[in-house]
Amino acid sequence: MAQLRSLSTQRTTIKFVCYTRNSSGSSNGTFAAAAAAAASVNNGKRYQQRCLHTATCSSSGSRIGSSNILQRQQQQQLLLLLWQNQFVSSARCLHSAAREQQAQVAIAEVLDESGRRGAAKGAAKSVQPPQEGQPQRDPLDVSFNDPIAAFKSKTTWELVRAYMVYMVCSSEKLVEHNMKLLKLANKILGKRLFTALMKASFYGHFVAGEDQIKIIPTLERLRSFGVKPILDYSVEEDISQEEAEKREVESSVSSAGDNVKDAGALPQYHVDKSFADRRYKVSSARTYFYLNEATCERNMETFIKCLEAVSGATFGTGITAIKLTALGRPQLLLQLSEVIMRTRKYMEALVGGQGNVLTHHKTIKDLEKYYASVGDNKDVQAFLQNVTSDKEGILHLFPWSGIVDEDSQLSDTFRVPDPITGQMRRLISQIEPKEEEMFRNMIRRLNTIVKTAAELDVRIMIDAEQTYFQPAISRITLEMMRKYNKDKAIVFNTYQCYLREAFREVGTDLEQAKRQNFYFGAKLVRGAYMEQERARAQALGYADPVNPNFEATTDMYHKTLAECLRRIKVLKDSGEDARKIGIMVASHNEDTVRFAIENMKSIGISPEDKVICFGQLLGMCDYITFPLGQAGYSAYKYIPYGPVEEVLPYLSRRAQENKGVLKKIQKEKRLLASEIRRRLFRGQLFYKPKGNYVPI
Repeated sequence: MAQLRSLSTQRTTIKFVCYTRNSSGSSNGTFAAAAAAAASVNNGKRYQQRCLHTATCSSSGSRIGSSNILQRQQQQQLLLLLWQNQFVSSARCLHSAAREQQAQVAIAEVLDESGRRGAAKGAAKSVQPPQEGQPQRDPLDVSFNDPIAAFKSKTTWELVRAYMVYMVCSSEKLVEHNMKLLKLANKILGKRLFTALMKASFYGHFVAGEDQIKIIPTLERLRSFGVKPILDYSVEEDISQEEAEKREVESSVSSAGDNVKDAGALPQYHVDKSFADRRYKVSSARTYFYLNEATCERNMETFIKCLEAVSGATFGTGITAIKLTALGRPQLLLQLSEVIMRTRKYMEALVGGQGNVLTHHKTIKDLEKYYASVGDNKDVQAFLQNVTSDKEGILHLFPWSGIVDEDSQLSDTFRVPDPITGQMRRLISQIEPKEEEMFRNMIRRLNTIVKTAAELDVRIMIDAEQTYFQPAISRITLEMMRKYNKDKAIVFNTYQCYLREAFREVGTDLEQAKRQNFYFGAKLVRGAYMEQERARAQALGYADPVNPNFEATTDMYHKTLAECLRRIKVLKDSGEDARKIGIMVASHNEDTVRFAIENMKSIGISPEDKVICFGQLLGMCDYITFPLGQAGYSAYKYIPYGPVEEVLPYLSRRAQENKGVLKKIQKEKRLLASEIRRRLFRGQLFYKPKGNYVPI
């Protein structure tokens, strides 16, 4: 009974704390809640060591009591105590942060009648409601230090929740074991209570809702504050490392066998069991493991539902993110990637130099000279007839358009003539008829998705993946651009700027888009697989594809972005459609965002040109996204959604990623504390967000 009374006391305390969010009555309720929170602070310190010790004992399987009923009651009490203790710790840190800045706030209040008051009036004047027919626009603070602009789209409870989440993400031990703790909480609390807890904390902060209906309020609120969505159904299989390795190995090797030891084979593009679990050292990217063709069909249907969900709420401005590994057998992407890299080596040996075929600037006549001694060979003549070229030179050695649009057989297509004997050499290992059909299915699924996107006026962003898949992914994506980006950018490719070849790859693809006259869309990111890529390169003995450090990656990002901006300016100055190049600056680094804004201004590219947009994850870097959207820039949030229990792997990754960006967390926590304090002092505890912005 004593334990039950203790549990009741804890629940009562939590109810009092929650009253600050739910009460709409007099200020007495607020002060009562504050008093309850203060009382729990006094208890929190005493409970901390005991709770952590008990949690350790519980996780190691120690027994709690002899009765099953009593055991469950004690487990629930323990978890509630742990949650309360974390809440108390967060509240104390928030209170401490407030005290540290209290003097500065007091000074700020006094200065309202002097120079700062004048500045505030000037700013207020500039953000007055727009005239009829004009969208509201705010001035942009490029230092991103304005908490009002950052969080005007959020209720005070959402700010407190965000602060608490960041406090937890600052704890290395909690983050390290977060998945185990989430599963333990689910087991102890049961589905209903666990779901409520998650919606009041991590799930509510990082995820928009459970399905395409429940996310609509989030999408509408984002839109009212000038921000658009990139939608992603973030359900993931929670499978063991052993199961992941088994699936990957089985689906990455042809039924005809692996030719890794054959002459000319490149080990980088063959599966290795040590790295078969592609989640290894990856915290920010979703991973699909192939099971069967039926699973790929279901993934296609899921992506189409995402398109439908984003279409109705975004009026032609929304984006859906997809991964090509969700749509087909990974073996096919590995083999196709190896073909592309072997083709480059073949061209280098034939004509000298390095890089893609397009960059050699060779013509059909040049090739005829190289094959002069075997020019009468019918196979050589047929090969030359299928080479893709224009008046400026050769684009591709193989007819990629036929591979994407028709029933071309991969095994027959990827053959090149020996310049001495004229004999045709196969650049791809023999593919069984069943696997050829699987490739056709993968292309059919992608065509179906992109065609649906075009009909719904939604854009497709194809995510980057590991370097051993990426040549095939980029090649297929470029062909989808050629096919569908005829009037505007429907399909976007993703480029990881931590790769040494990023600048060269983007430049080559821009050149292809120019020469084949299609709209080019690109998302620039720093990258998600750095540790995994480095470890794999070292283990398999090929060159490290990743830049040596963060500074080199930043230089690569800025260099690549500057080249894209330069080409946009060339289009604009020549009177062509500047929208032929569309770039998303997908970065949580405010220096990179400032670099983009400053360069846009210096070369005369305005937000209204709709050629540069910015993107961040939901629940991260709101102090960047929302000021951009409210200032009239094209701003996006990457919006995950899905049932609570099925997005736990996603939530785990978000916690891991936040742990790795502590500097950004510190700034966001500081701005959150400042805005919470401001609302308390101004009597805006029950502030209701209401935006009147129109996304660009």
